[in-house]
Amino acid sequence: MIAATPNPPYYAVIFSSVRTEFEEGYAETAEEMVRLAEEQEGYLGYESVRDGLGITVSYWASLDAIRNWKQQTDHQVAQKLGRANWYAAYKTRICKVERDYEFFESEK
Repeated sequence: MIAATPNPPYYAVIFSSVRTEFEEGYAETAEEMVRLAEEQEGYLGYESVRDGLGITVSYWASLDAIRNWKQQTDHQVAQKLGRANWYAAYKTRICKVERDYEFFESEK
């Protein structure tokens, strides 16, 4: 599903990852991180896909909101578990969205 975001500017955190074969606890933790992010001030939504390479993009109202999410206690625990168990590699990019546009087939 495409995240419904406000008019720019806002921020995107792009998390690209390659998983290990270790699965225990991953799905539950991922679901919990979405739930907790939704409670964070400044959270706007997310989009995620995995087909070998995983890409999750979360959207935020400000850089402060992103910093607060990074420092959230349960998120820090999940980050440590990710490095220890679930990810063979990852990269995080933080971008300012200055422009966006959209198309929905139903609007034809």
